[in-house]
Amino acid sequence: MKITVIIPVFNEMKTINEIISLVLDQKKFLLEIIVVDDCSVDGSRNILEKFNKYENIKIIFHEKNKGKGAAIKSAVKHVTGEIVIIQDADLEYDPKDFEKLVAPIINGETNVVYGSRVLGRVKKKYTIKEKFRIFANFLLTMVSNIFNSNKLTDAHTCYKVFKTQIFKQLNLQEDDFAFCPEVTTKLSKMREKIIEVPISYSGREYKEGKKIRAFDAIRALIVIIKYRFFNV
Repeated sequence: MKITVIIPVFNEMKTINEIISLVLDQKKFLLEIIVVDDCSVDGSRNILEKFNKYENIKIIFHEKNKGKGAAIKSAVKHVTGEIVIIQDADLEYDPKDFEKLVAPIINGETNVVYGSRVLGRVKKKYTIKEKFRIFANFLLTMVSNIFNSNKLTDAHTCYKVFKTQIFKQLNLQEDDFAFCPEVTTKLSKMREKIIEVPISYSGREYKEGKKIRAFDAIRALIVIIKYRFFNV
């Protein structure tokens, strides 16, 4: 079974080389990698150009910064795999989890899998900032669950995995991080069962390049309401 891995990139010069190498290391799968550079200005584009020599890697360059959702939308028409995985370009999420992420789809249990940072969370002492982000994610997930009648533990995880036919039916519209609530809400309206599996997660700080901000939480709520109650 061929798996397409979509990697949105924006200013990830320090990690992009390693994350692509880690994805390529998942040799149990026939892989197609689509990297979409969202107009990086830190040198990421120069690093990505060397991967053009790989037959199973396609590099797409945006001429202006549009957002994570826009990067994923740019990849849709190039997908030829039977399963699609969204992979961030930093090192927060580990491609070694691919096997358990795709297993429920391959086994015919579902068409959609989310990798949960909550189910896989390692007990440790968290900083105040980490505790705040965990609590904010909890609140956003609860709001998503209420509106969408789900029982998810981590609605806003990066690791979203789909059968390609479902992924292409989503008709994605949002250009920014609101891609996440758009997807979950649309899947709910389609009555698609979402199975969660625990994943490893190594969160980074804003000074290390983390991009999501408090405003994105407000956007998430607006987008949930938009796709839940309006025919858009």
